[in-house]
Amino acid sequence: MKRSIGILGAGTWGMALARMLTNSGNDVLVWSAIEKEIEEMSATRTHRNLPGMVIPQELRFTKEIEEVCTGKDILLFAVPSVFVRSTAAKARPFIPDGQIIVDVAKGIEPGTLFTMTEVLADELSKENGPKDLKLVALSGPTHAEEVARDLPTTIVSACADQAAAELVQDAFMNTCMRVYTNADIKGVELCGALKNVIALGVGISTGLGYGDNTRAALITRGIAEIARLGVAMGCNLQTFAGLAGIGDLIVTATSMHSRNNRAGMLIGQGRTHEQAVQEVGMVVEGINALPAAMELSEKYGVEMPIAETVNAIIKHGMSPADAVRVLMDRGPKGELPEAADILGRK
Repeated sequence: MKRSIGILGAGTWGMALARMLTNSGNDVLVWSAIEKEIEEMSATRTHRNLPGMVIPQELRFTKEIEEVCTGKDILLFAVPSVFVRSTAAKARPFIPDGQIIVDVAKGIEPGTLFTMTEVLADELSKENGPKDLKLVALSGPTHAEEVARDLPTTIVSACADQAAAELVQDAFMNTCMRVYTNADIKGVELCGALKNVIALGVGISTGLGYGDNTRAALITRGIAEIARLGVAMGCNLQTFAGLAGIGDLIVTATSMHSRNNRAGMLIGQGRTHEQAVQEVGMVVEGINALPAAMELSEKYGVEMPIAETVNAIIKHGMSPADAVRVLMDRGPKGELPEAADILGRK
């Protein structure tokens, strides 16, 4: 079924999805706040951060946010998490009632502690905004670089409204992308934000010269602390063992496509986090997510030692080598009793 899809954001993920959706037979229109970006891609049919990807001629671009929001079956927000609210404010006057909105940004807003769909719901409800919106989070182990090459990929369409989740599932599913649904939208979005923090830690360990044992330990204990927090917030434990949880964490913490992993490696090698971000050349969402991760940990009384240590490195200047000693010198713990606590058993 051919659908009309508007995409706000022309970064790597937005454009990889735009290409895929166009090749699936949909009518796709892309908007970016950076007009030069639109002009370049429209003329060259390439994306400078996705070498080798050809933008289909059928895919259209616009500099007008009203145009991208008008008359669309699905509206996709693909801007970095720090720009979701401001973009929603610009789009609000033009989004119709009942619109299905898909968010692919991963983050938690500092201060409000809102997930990205909660940010959208909040901002779009202001000043006579649209009513009866269907907000869906699309998240999972999905590097844009691989989606742009049609490599097999799986992802989760998350929404409490099963019909909306299934509509997005149908729109995005094709021979190279398999989409699952999940009603636990808060758990899916929490995973998407906090796995970036853990991936930073894994990258730092790699930069320090540590190996596979350390990487596996950080990934495994990292998902344990994300799950502890998620269950305290009312999320479904099974979400953290799924694609949006351990699946996304594995790919983000092990791939050189991962900005968070690469930035962490540079920090482990001695760069400051500012230097690491500059060298990566794109948004590093794990750094943006740290303040909210620390606020959530405190608010819900959940111990998150890996996230806390990454925060100490990034925000307080702790040396990565000292951070490793802090983690390794923690008091003895039991693995299975902690699992029982996660499940709510005393």
